[in-house]
Amino acid sequence: MSKNKDVQKAVLEYLNQQNRPYSAIDIFNNLHKEFGKTAVTKSLDELAESGKIKKKTYGKQCVYVANQDNFPTVSDAEMKTLETDIQKLTSKLQNLQNEVNLLEKEQKQISSSLPTEEAQKQLETYTKDNERLSEKLAKLKAGNATVITKEEKDKVYQERQKCVKEWKKRKRMANDILNAILEGYPKTKKHLYEEIGVETDEDCGVTIPNI
Repeated sequence: MSKNKDVQKAVLEYLNQQNRPYSAIDIFNNLHKEFGKTAVTKSLDELAESGKIKKKTYGKQCVYVANQDNFPTVSDAEMKTLETDIQKLTSKLQNLQNEVNLLEKEQKQISSSLPTEEAQKQLETYTKDNERLSEKLAKLKAGNATVITKEEKDKVYQERQKCVKEWKKRKRMANDILNAILEGYPKTKKHLYEEIGVETDEDCGVTIPNI
């Protein structure tokens, strides 16, 4: 493999592994100056021309980043489907919890108003119902309930985790690019966002959920 190919391979692997924007000098330094600065810059431009990476120019400064088309993505439709599935599971869980709470409340009322013998019978009945629902609730929390199979549940949460990671990755990349621009931008961050039409998660009233 030629020296130029060695440089391209090292640069491409580094950008794909880090998956965040860097200038040519950053990459040169982060590769521990294994290759010359000119060779690194040339390889970056050639990789950008071939479409293997992306190049953004801001004034006199160039920023290079991995081509996101080479990474798996989650469509908006898949994201909405996952959120809907999660909402349904959350609703089922809440309904079961409400049933348990209601039975516990009725159990207390019966114990205080009925004759001892009758109250004892009612108590045993409601206790069994309470245990049954509690067991059902525990299974649902553990992913063992028949409301949804374990495979379906795992798939939903894996897809949700995938979506959240994708969201975080894209937000981090956007912030890195914007911060790189701001280094040479004469105005405030707010002015830059307004000028290029950037809307943050906070502007849209959304937050990244926990995984």
